Amino acid sequence: MKKRDYSYTQNRELSWLKFDDRVLKEAKDNTVPLLERLNFISIFTSNLDEFYMIRCGSLFDLTLIDEDDWDNKTGWSPQEQLDAIFKATKPLYEERDLIFDEIAKDLRKYGIVKHNFNELNSKFRQYATQYFYENVAPLLSPQIIDSYHPFPHMANKKLYIYCILERGASKKKNSKEYIGLIPIPYSLPDYVKFPDTNEFILMEDLVYAFAEGIFTNYRVKYRTVAAVTRNADINLQDTPIDEDEDYRHFMKNILKKRKRLSPIRLEFYKSNDSTYTKYLRKELGLHKNQVFLTQSPINLDFIHDFIKELPGDVTDDLTFLEFTPQRTSQIDPNKSLFKQLDKKDILLFYPYQTMDHFLDFLKEAANDPEVLSIKITLYRVARTSRVIKYLIEALDNDKEVTVLIELRARFDEKNNIHYAELLEEAGCQILYGFVDYKVHSKICTVTKKHNGTIKQYTQIGTGNYNEKTARLYVDYCYLTSNQEIGDDATEFFKNLALANLQGHYNKFLVAPTSLRSGIMNLIDKEIAKAKNNQPAEILMKMNSFTDRRIIDKIAKASKAGVTVKMIIRGICCIIPGLKDKTDNIEIRGIVGRYLEHSRVYAFGVGEDRILYISSADMMTRNTAKRVEIACPIEDKAIKARILEDLDIMLKDDIKGRRINSDGDYECIQQARHINSQEFFQQRAIDEMKDVKVKKDNPNFLNSVVDKIKSIFN
Repeated sequence: MKKRDYSYTQNRELSWLKFDDRVLKEAKDNTVPLLERLNFISIFTSNLDEFYMIRCGSLFDLTLIDEDDWDNKTGWSPQEQLDAIFKATKPLYEERDLIFDEIAKDLRKYGIVKHNFNELNSKFRQYATQYFYENVAPLLSPQIIDSYHPFPHMANKKLYIYCILERGASKKKNSKEYIGLIPIPYSLPDYVKFPDTNEFILMEDLVYAFAEGIFTNYRVKYRTVAAVTRNADINLQDTPIDEDEDYRHFMKNILKKRKRLSPIRLEFYKSNDSTYTKYLRKELGLHKNQVFLTQSPINLDFIHDFIKELPGDVTDDLTFLEFTPQRTSQIDPNKSLFKQLDKKDILLFYPYQTMDHFLDFLKEAANDPEVLSIKITLYRVARTSRVIKYLIEALDNDKEVTVLIELRARFDEKNNIHYAELLEEAGCQILYGFVDYKVHSKICTVTKKHNGTIKQYTQIGTGNYNEKTARLYVDYCYLTSNQEIGDDATEFFKNLALANLQGHYNKFLVAPTSLRSGIMNLIDKEIAKAKNNQPAEILMKMNSFTDRRIIDKIAKASKAGVTVKMIIRGICCIIPGLKDKTDNIEIRGIVGRYLEHSRVYAFGVGEDRILYISSADMMTRNTAKRVEIACPIEDKAIKARILEDLDIMLKDDIKGRRINSDGDYECIQQARHINSQEFFQQRAIDEMKDVKVKKDNPNFLNSVVDKIKSIFN
């Protein structure tokens, strides 16, 4: 076997930590409004939580297996990877604490104050005390741990006040120590806001302050706030489903099992005295390198709700200027969307353009008497979903509706189970996909019969059918009446219904069968061009890049002289800029107000360039373990618009960063002063302004021509 070359690759988990550090550094940017900087710390924390629950969880599982499972980017064992992760995480906690403290001090200037109980003035102290005894104390369930009160199950990410208690004689040698735990109930609010102010105290700080009064007849010798992070990566292949078992019921049981998976991390807020916390670590079976101390709150989810409670005159200066996703000039809201699609393809660019257009497409399909069927894949949908509403509306109007709903969309399982039951009760044909493959594709197809002719209208997306995330994630939504794409869409849904992964498609590249091989073939064509001294270029945008086979192929393309440009938001396992290996590869990433989520793959130069949009990243989990679609964009105007978007992103020197030959992020010195996300916001606004000007002024074009002539004269 050929020896693996690790010189141009890096571990995916450490790459993810570098990305999350990049998110955290946005909180240091003084040009970002203060509350948005606080929000970036919250995003960083949520990312880190999920990282430990999923990525570290899966590595932990691998350490329990006898057979070796080496990382194909570094050659490290699972335990070596975990040790490197734990070591790399500690500086991130320290950095977060410093940034949080700095922002908290700046927010005090605006009257936004997070208090500790011991710093409260008499008025606030009286209010907090009364609130505690009336609203908090009755809900608490403190516990002493001894031979009659065994160590309890500590729920994932739940907050606990952990205490060392003394009882007996006051002299140390005659006193006896006990462990005390106070779980913070989920039913309690995250914080208590003081009346007529923007000042507050966190619930854990309030309960922490009253520990003495909770454990009556004991002296509190030591106390801290603790939370355990548990493995949330359930391997369904190790939990076979019985032939006669309902799949939804099976998934409900799996979700219950997740709550009791192994601990992977222990966090302390305020204090981590190893003398006193050693007991807790040992009970959870954790090594000391899995224990982390934070001086900023463990749970920062409260930030979102707190910002919503603040009055507008406060938030105006401390948050981003409000932006409303725009309607697109491509669509006339007064005409049938299907008739408009008969004439041209349409591209939407979220969140700069509104998802309402796609919802209008679904609503029209639900109520059009000529529509026969609607088929759609659902991976993540909003808690209150208009997509579900219109699908049920279509069922009420006797349309055939088929929905592939992925019950294994991590952390959205309960929501998807709920909607699967709701749709099935309404008469929808529900599909659940495949045993070993998640269906991650974003496709919707509508079949219509007009004047005896059957026609397909298809939507392909890079993001979910989720109204909430469509306002936060950068994604493409492509609508077309192209019959070849419609035929592929019909074939795709037929194969889903027949559990067939080996389908043949004329236009689509579909994982797990043809996506990876199709991409590699396109890379090979660019390599062949470069070897023949022809212009050759590869341009890719994705969330993460980890597929070792495609990484090696991209490195080969670089060696052959192919120009490779990549825009990668998250994990990137290839190291660019290494002499004679990856020196023709340039990689950039953008972290800003919105989450970059679109996937685009382009090959070649000029008019012959081939371009796909996709739901898939170039990750092994996408190319080999999921059902994904890459759809070609052949409409010249739409292809040009997407390439223009990518060009703007590559020029971003405000929120963009370049990955250097050490695999780290560095600032881009271009002096262009382009913030791509702000550019796309303004472009969306300007395009709709132009539509209004044209509508209000029929002689608009003539006036523009006259203005241009006057400039040249």
